[in-house]
Amino acid sequence: MAPLDFPVHYNSFDDYPVYKGQDLEVTYSPEKTIFKIWSPDIDDAIVRLYEEGEGGTAFHTQQMKKAKDGTWSATVTGDIRNKFYTFQVKFEEQWLEETPGSYAKAVGVNGKRGAVIELKDTDPEGWSDDKRPELKNFSDIILYEIHVRDFSMSPESGIQNKGKFLAFTEEGTKNSTGQTTGLDHLKELGITHIHLMPAFDFATIDETKLQDNKYNWGYDPLNYNVPEGSYSTNPYDPYCRIREFKQMVQALHKNGLRVIMDVVYNHTYTWEHSAFSMTTPGYYYRHNSDGSYSNASGCGNETASERPMVRRYIIESMKYWATEYHVDGFRMDLMGIHDTETVKQLRAELDKIDPTLFLYGEGWSAGDSPLPYEQRAVKQHVNQMTGVGVFGDDLRDALKGSWANSREPGFASGRQGYDETIKFGTVAATSHSQIHYGLINYSNFAWANEPYQSINYVSCHDDLCLVDKLTYAAPENATHQEIGKFVRLALSVIILSQGVPFIYAGEELMRTKRGVHNTYQSPDSINQIEWENKSKYQQSVRYIKGLINLRRRHPALHLATTKEIQEHLHFLSANQACLVAYTIDDNAGGDMWNRLLIIHNGNRYPISMDIPQDNWWVVGNGEEINENGIYKWNRPNISVPASSSMILCKKQ
Repeated sequence: MAPLDFPVHYNSFDDYPVYKGQDLEVTYSPEKTIFKIWSPDIDDAIVRLYEEGEGGTAFHTQQMKKAKDGTWSATVTGDIRNKFYTFQVKFEEQWLEETPGSYAKAVGVNGKRGAVIELKDTDPEGWSDDKRPELKNFSDIILYEIHVRDFSMSPESGIQNKGKFLAFTEEGTKNSTGQTTGLDHLKELGITHIHLMPAFDFATIDETKLQDNKYNWGYDPLNYNVPEGSYSTNPYDPYCRIREFKQMVQALHKNGLRVIMDVVYNHTYTWEHSAFSMTTPGYYYRHNSDGSYSNASGCGNETASERPMVRRYIIESMKYWATEYHVDGFRMDLMGIHDTETVKQLRAELDKIDPTLFLYGEGWSAGDSPLPYEQRAVKQHVNQMTGVGVFGDDLRDALKGSWANSREPGFASGRQGYDETIKFGTVAATSHSQIHYGLINYSNFAWANEPYQSINYVSCHDDLCLVDKLTYAAPENATHQEIGKFVRLALSVIILSQGVPFIYAGEELMRTKRGVHNTYQSPDSINQIEWENKSKYQQSVRYIKGLINLRRRHPALHLATTKEIQEHLHFLSANQACLVAYTIDDNAGGDMWNRLLIIHNGNRYPISMDIPQDNWWVVGNGEEINENGIYKWNRPNISVPASSSMILCKKQ
């Protein structure tokens, strides 16, 4: 064999050639299929073909050839559609495990083998006509976080395809008392975006044993470019999971709802057995100075987004979901592990597809990283990343109390000292002359340039859900009815604040997870949405629905720019603790109402407060929302009920 005219081995990952082609993994045609991987520093590589997605022996094995761009390729002649494949590489004189490859877009059961398919055959009828629902500004978004299983598993959900993508396609479902559930409930509630917890192919659910009903949140990535098989009706069929994911998106779009994917590119389930390690050993991960794997994820490894081919992988993967699956945006898990340059380049690439695709993430990591702090995509650096949002943990913990101490209460339960942070959240962590930034609980500056960069939330899948947290942290003599007031107050602050509100699914139904702090492996009985609660807590549902409708109908409640907030939103002097009040004036954002007055009373007793004397209508009082007005008010002070948000408007 003639000697190669390019390096066989490299001194460092920095020396690896960068491949810019679009044909990694599989290029299928009826005449031939080309297999290609990128792995500059291995000794040998083969591709194997199988009849099935698991079991049996390979019916064809073929050597792959190395090129100077770091790729290895093999061409198999003839039509091998619907066959399965693996790659296997030799590294440091050892053959590593077989893998479907890092770029697999179709897999067999449990994702151990890739599948050769005709991708266009996965499109449901009418897919080419699928359109994203209209979105004018990111600040118009209302997010709703849901786990695929949680949504439909309850015996009272009325949904046939329990725990499946197809559950989101079913209309007309009801609970035992005739209340709407599922998709109809989402439409009725008025949210704009479904934030799906991980729905790519993850590792810890055995798709051959779905009868065991094992549960996981899905933050254990296996194959990034393929939907999770356990959420399909047939995980053995590579076409099924892809088609049913598309059917879900199509149905949600048809019903006016956009779809956000929760993506986890910061780590893999393990580094020892991942497709990254088995294909291109070491390259995709960060390492400590002693060569060990760094662990800012808390999961045993972290990816190295600053390396060219890792950055490219992350960006190309998300572009694929946005184009092939019509996904409308992404929530990046532990985004602080990634570097800001990758996130900025990602935003630019998404803009080329559709500038209304929303991108946000967790502005922190779970541990320290070799990546220099100044390069990390953390909350403190979101002002460097136009078009990107982060979660506001300041407002979250001010409202409910510290996430780290279940017994610690917050503003919603009557604890003093958080008023300035509530104000900070109200203006979406932007710059405002009336805020004392030295008094914010975690931040000491306005980290958001524009309001859409602040994702306002009080609870999510992590830690105790809202009802459980407020129950743990409640004063000793608090009743269940009073805890309901705490819940409504906390959600009122979130929904009425500027920025982007984020609601954890079922909070409007007084969702409880039985006090379990971390339910990532808890059974459905703990995690499922209990749709019977819709009958039990009708007032809560009506109230949250009313708040959402109020927000959507009134631009003053979701102003698009910091400048508008500075010009129109003015805080009143409360002169007492646990009380935040402000006006939004002069038909802000083109609102039909001339003026709004919003008062949040965190105290467990009514408060009498001086207000601007005007011809007000009370439209919200903590118990009900009525846009037409509950009653008129034109006195210079008002009594605000205990643990409630009062909303007043001047219509002309």
